Amino acid sequence: MDVIKVMDVNLSNKIAAGEVVEKLMNVVKELVENSIDANSSTIKIELIDSGIKMIKVIDDGCGMNKNDAKLCLERHATSKIYTDEDLFNINTLGFRGEAIPSIASVSNFLLKTSDGVTGTEIFVSGGVIKEIKNSDLRKGTEITVSDIFFNTPARYKYLKSLYTELANIVDYVNKMALSFPNISFTLINNDKTLLNTDGSGNLLKVISNIYGISVAKKMVGIKNSDDDYEISGYISYPENARSSKNNITILVNGRCIRNTLINRCIVEAYHTYIPKDKYPIVVIKIDCDTSLVDVNVHPTKMDVKISKIDNLLNLITDCISNTLEKLTLIPEVKYEDRPISNLNEVTTINNEIDFKEDEKKEYIEPKFEDLTFDFTYEVKENEVSYEKSEDEKFKMINPVALIHGTYIIGENEDGMYIMDQHAVNERINYEYYLKEMGKETIEATDLLVPIKLEFSNKEYLILKQNFNILRNINIGFEEFGNNTIIIRSHPNWIKKDYVEESLRKIIEVIIEEESFSKEKFNEKIATTLACKMSIKANEYVSLEELKALIERLRQTNNPFTCPHGRPTIISYSIYELEKLFKRVMQ
Repeated sequence: MDVIKVMDVNLSNKIAAGEVVEKLMNVVKELVENSIDANSSTIKIELIDSGIKMIKVIDDGCGMNKNDAKLCLERHATSKIYTDEDLFNINTLGFRGEAIPSIASVSNFLLKTSDGVTGTEIFVSGGVIKEIKNSDLRKGTEITVSDIFFNTPARYKYLKSLYTELANIVDYVNKMALSFPNISFTLINNDKTLLNTDGSGNLLKVISNIYGISVAKKMVGIKNSDDDYEISGYISYPENARSSKNNITILVNGRCIRNTLINRCIVEAYHTYIPKDKYPIVVIKIDCDTSLVDVNVHPTKMDVKISKIDNLLNLITDCISNTLEKLTLIPEVKYEDRPISNLNEVTTINNEIDFKEDEKKEYIEPKFEDLTFDFTYEVKENEVSYEKSEDEKFKMINPVALIHGTYIIGENEDGMYIMDQHAVNERINYEYYLKEMGKETIEATDLLVPIKLEFSNKEYLILKQNFNILRNINIGFEEFGNNTIIIRSHPNWIKKDYVEESLRKIIEVIIEEESFSKEKFNEKIATTLACKMSIKANEYVSLEELKALIERLRQTNNPFTCPHGRPTIISYSIYELEKLFKRVMQ
């Protein structure tokens, strides 16, 4: 008796749905991508109960004739690729031909479409075509997916809460709106509009729709290119950093992707500008030849393989780093008459999803046109290093007081400033140590009394394996008995009164590092020593010393944050001070 049989088409579609439709967002994603590929200029997504009861996607694209409408329900039926060569030059978002039949196999699926000549309506339930009839001639396609997973209850059971499913959909549609600012996107859940873009092609305006005007005002344009890649987009000022890396949007040839290497590259470009557990808001568009990107990795098409990835990472790092270096990054404290709700904040009330409406404001809301000034900085090939004078980062601030032995109060003609003396000194020391450790020749000082350091068996084995690191930074030492070394000289950049403490910190870093990189080692040593050797909180110093400290801060490469990404300075403009004290009323 034969055991192996060809699987029923409907059964295979249900199995494929397990890969294509993992959550409700995947349904929206597949339908929206088809609408984009159909050259739509307007896409409307309507949801009922976060899509669990209904997902409807309406577009004004090219539509389909009757034959194509029926054929699109067949597995692997597609208009996107036809040959092997096409598979390696994909310039559309969809191409597999799996999504529509997979979704239709686990839902009640209604397709209405017209190419402007004929109109067709097809109703499918659980993968079985129930009805085909003529429809109206409105050009475009309307797909309604209802009762998702009604015939696969095990999968329905593993759907997340209404809040989670809706949050995933909102996040995806936001990213599509950022990817295609020339398309008008509308997202509605239970008759509440969550996103509405105008399709004007202005990316900064879409950022404003999603994140709000205050964030859009603190975004700066980037642009860079080489022989293979062209990058553009917007990055946020460090003060807009968020707790989730989900606000980093990476778009490759219009496709929203996930890529750990690019994410890490972007975050590292913000190193010392933002705290370790914070992430910038970034929308970065990468355009390249389709042959450099393989999107045929996973059915969701979000994981891709990129050729010449090292070149791309260097391009991104240089562009972001050079842009941040040119900005004045002193956060300004803003006076608000009352709290303003977040337009995109999701709340749950009586188990229903609700989005907070923007409160009515008593002041005049700034118009979006105010945001359209040009922030763009382009890195040019063989560009000469940009030298900064002392005054370019910020004007001199005159210290007038020290509050709680921690916060410097200063002033100049632009307003009042508050500085964290520890963070200020930490930034100065950090750049000093980095500079000294980066020198080819490091001068050393002999110790009058050698320092003896003992270690555990494990620590000593690791240290012994890395003795060359100590020698490279000119620490003179010799082994002395079991698990012990004697240090006889140290680099000149180690402070006189903190020699033993500094040496112990350096050796701790060597022991803790799993793999050695000179840059990372220097960075970690500089950060560690800068923190330990800086003025502490509740440590009072004179105004003359504070003035000298501020002068030194102005000469650093990044005077606006400490090595950990915390701000060194915040400002109150004269206008904001006058608003606080009601000297001005608008």
